[in-house]
Amino acid sequence: MSQISEYFRSIFFPNLGITLRNIGDHINIGSFEVRFYGIIIMIGFLLAYVLVTNEAKRTKQNPEMYLDFILILIIPAILGARLYYILFRLDQYIVQGDVGATLKAMLNIRGGGLAIYGGIIAGVITAVIFCKVRKVSFVLMADTATFGILIGQILGRFGNFFNREAFGAYTNSKMAMAIPLDYYRSEGNLDYLERTGVITQKMLDNVVNIDGMDCITVHPTFLYESLWNLMLLVFLFIYRKHKKFKGEFALIYVGGYGLGRFIVEGLRSDSLMIGNTGIKVSQALALVCFVTAVVLLVINYVRCAKRGWPAAVMGDAAGTEVKISGECDPADTEVETSGEADAAGTEVETSGGSDDAGEKKKDDKDATK
Repeated sequence: MSQISEYFRSIFFPNLGITLRNIGDHINIGSFEVRFYGIIIMIGFLLAYVLVTNEAKRTKQNPEMYLDFILILIIPAILGARLYYILFRLDQYIVQGDVGATLKAMLNIRGGGLAIYGGIIAGVITAVIFCKVRKVSFVLMADTATFGILIGQILGRFGNFFNREAFGAYTNSKMAMAIPLDYYRSEGNLDYLERTGVITQKMLDNVVNIDGMDCITVHPTFLYESLWNLMLLVFLFIYRKHKKFKGEFALIYVGGYGLGRFIVEGLRSDSLMIGNTGIKVSQALALVCFVTAVVLLVINYVRCAKRGWPAAVMGDAAGTEVKISGECDPADTEVETSGEADAAGTEVETSGGSDDAGEKKKDDKDATK
């Protein structure tokens, strides 16, 4: 990586009167360069572990199981995020007639190129396999993991800030972020960014001069998405004592993040595209996630409103029997998830707290007919 003048490392929020000086993208430890993006990802995994184990203890699960899962998840999540990105940018990585150079380019993640949806998809696949092997409920685990996923995304987007990437289209709004063009010129990728449309003609036509430097002013979409995810996380913390059914937190996340990502992705200038269709991959996927989650949430809430119905369409992926007594799935449900028990025969007691909590099993069965 080239040495960049501290002058060019400035990032401005001119309409807010904020100037940030000497914002690098790495630190040097001896002769080794450590990227801030990588550091942020690792911090994200650590905080994810803290939140997930906290939720596991609250719901009487085995927190050590989640440590095992997070350690297993790191490599698949990074590989999934990379493969997803490469899939929609193959032309950037394939070197005709040189397999070695192609593989080298694909494996070089130091230059960026990770897509969060790819990491999530890989995470879901890993979780399904993990739950099958450990014989635990995938749905309950998904609810618990939601807290960790969100904190990881909240922090992860700041890696984009340090890399000056994943920004939005031109804007002169209050939130406009100004980046010196000389930063990209010094990195040697300004022509590439202009050629691929990441830096658009409209940005170049509206360059502003700040402290003697020509800057593009763009939407800080990394910040928009990070703040949106923070609101989702705060909501889940407030709402978690009112949980209605297993899978509810996961569906709220899928739908909530899908809605936010759909809006934010519409502002970005560097989106992955579906071929030459002009359709943004992540925006299309976000819309599908949002609609699917809303439909499943509505179905589940209607069923929960009908006393005695099964707790959720999602059910219990491990085959756990759920005894309904008043409420669909109270937040303080006790669940045995030692990781070793055969979940297919596990019974989960959901005492609920309703005035019918003492009903006999026969009455429960009658109510579900």
